[in-house]
Amino acid sequence: MFFFIGGITPKTRRIDEQPIRCPNCGLNQAYRTRVDHWLHLFFIPVFPVKRGEPFLFCEHCRRPVDSARTSAPPPRSIRLECRVCGKPVEEGFRYCPHCGQRLS
Repeated sequence: MFFFIGGITPKTRRIDEQPIRCPNCGLNQAYRTRVDHWLHLFFIPVFPVKRGEPFLFCEHCRRPVDSARTSAPPPRSIRLECRVCGKPVEEGFRYCPHCGQRLS
């Protein structure tokens, strides 16, 4: 009788140690990463089966980054002022978080 314990599993590997600025969050925490698939026998990686394509992965956002946007500056929120209390309010708010008045 023979039991075979093995399979193919993905392994994420960081290609570069130099971080790149993430266009989503603006922090220098995006790294060139690649997902390789390895053949495992008895839970020991034996040899790579498939080599993945490199991509950027931000460790702060915890998601892949669109590499075409790497040179773009981080998004900035537009700040408005409430007509009633005069305090700054970010774009997208319908009501002032300070005084509760409706913004138009």
